[in-house]
Amino acid sequence: MANLHSVREAKRLVSFSTPPPRQNNGTDGLTTRLRRAILAGHYTFKERLPSERQLAEHFNTSRGTVRKVLQRLTTMNLVEQRAGSGTYVRYGEFADRIDIADVTSPLELIDVRSGIELQIVRLAVTNATVVDIEHITRALDQLEQCDHDPERFTQADSEFHLALAESTHNPLLVWLYQLLNEVRSHAQWRAMKDQILTPERINRYNRQHRRLLAVIISRDADGAAKTIQQHLEQARRDLRGVIG
Repeated sequence: MANLHSVREAKRLVSFSTPPPRQNNGTDGLTTRLRRAILAGHYTFKERLPSERQLAEHFNTSRGTVRKVLQRLTTMNLVEQRAGSGTYVRYGEFADRIDIADVTSPLELIDVRSGIELQIVRLAVTNATVVDIEHITRALDQLEQCDHDPERFTQADSEFHLALAESTHNPLLVWLYQLLNEVRSHAQWRAMKDQILTPERINRYNRQHRRLLAVIISRDADGAAKTIQQHLEQARRDLRGVIG
């Protein structure tokens, strides 16, 4: 049974990720890859991740690096480590208790985002490291390369705003934003995103994103707060225009 289990785990690893070049397998890069795999549902709530040895071998990195990555994911409340048992996915626990997405409208979501993201960008100005800025920049580059595709834009936009949350180094804010991303995937938003995310609006949102990154880099807290407020207010107006 042990061999069968190992084969199954190896197949799972291959199924969600092709190993990148070694230079991308440091702590930051591997944290991002595993975080995205969990958020994408390749590993579900309460499921056990592969062992440190299997992860190290698959990603061609050291077990010490894997250990640091799992500690970071634990801090983000994506996984929990159980002594003598392994590492298990925690992400999705909230959704199992109540499917809040079904009872939250897109406008209500914007209201909550306005409060949380205002604090996120202020803390990003204060706490973001050089590595964090690089991560946010890469996320924005991906966002700007979505070719006006609403589905790709929605996913990349979630990644960009999550990267902002992670740059605060506040685990609770990261966890809260992960919950917001769950709500953003609900049926009400899916039904209207093709109407909202026109090429013109996508271009406008990306200009706002680029301006937000610029003021964070310049460590302008007031400018960051003003920019995110304008961005979310624009999103609110666009939603109201579709809803009527």
